[in-house]
Amino acid sequence: MKYNTIQKTGFKISEVSFGCMSLKSDAIDNNTIIHNAIEGGINLFDTADLYEKGQNEILLGKALKDRRNNVFISTKVGNRWKEDGSGWEWCPRKEYILKAIDESLKRLQTDYIDMYLLHGGTMEDPIDETVEAFERLVDMGKIRSYGLSSIRPNVIREYSNRSNIAAVMTQYSYLDRRPEEETLDLLHHNNVGVLARGSMASGLLIDKPAKDYLDLKASEVENIVNVLKQHLPEDKTIQDTVMKYVTGHQAVTTAVAGIRTIPQLEDALQASNVTGLSASDIEQLRSLWKGNHYNEHR
Repeated sequence: MKYNTIQKTGFKISEVSFGCMSLKSDAIDNNTIIHNAIEGGINLFDTADLYEKGQNEILLGKALKDRRNNVFISTKVGNRWKEDGSGWEWCPRKEYILKAIDESLKRLQTDYIDMYLLHGGTMEDPIDETVEAFERLVDMGKIRSYGLSSIRPNVIREYSNRSNIAAVMTQYSYLDRRPEEETLDLLHHNNVGVLARGSMASGLLIDKPAKDYLDLKASEVENIVNVLKQHLPEDKTIQDTVMKYVTGHQAVTTAVAGIRTIPQLEDALQASNVTGLSASDIEQLRSLWKGNHYNEHR
């Protein structure tokens, strides 16, 4: 396993990390999967208070209880469940963030969170107030760093310029190359780590039938994948290639793989252990199609 450093924190993060959203609280093998991931070299586990109404944090906390000092935990805040449980509402206010952290710490059975991410964000948010909440949590020792989980370039740019965010989680894959257009170079320039989710494009790049994706029609997705398969670098599988395409960008710290089963974990570890793509490999892959663009800048 290769490790990359988040510059503002010094955290050395595994090139492939574990996205816990797909784990379900009633599954009997969660601990085994998480422990096997640690043995395989994965050291960052990402969750959110939103996932399964906090149960995802609880299952992760149980699994990591005796291994806490060997791993990094990132969780997210900003989506508040309604009292009747019918859904959630966006709430980036300072008062809520300062309250929500204590609930997450309790569920995760830990005294601190390594990376606390705002789970979304809009240009209408009280950004200075939100940043103040995160900075206060750092001063209190409840979090070691903070960041943002967003696909919106204007929001990412605003937080990058107006705060001390250490990392941004954003969607990035061979089928979603929008971050190449506006955000990856900016974040790299500002020494902000990138946690890239969705590197397999919900399986469309691997084994799922083609369907409409972002601004791409199903036929376009099918064509892109077929052309990609015809131009795989030597000794690379399709999964190796799409994973290494993402981690091959200089801005990307880690590819956050959504993992639910042992075979999925084994595939992710296999892809992480192969040699990375060369610069010429990446340029060739980029030349196979022009990439997509943001339809709106929010």
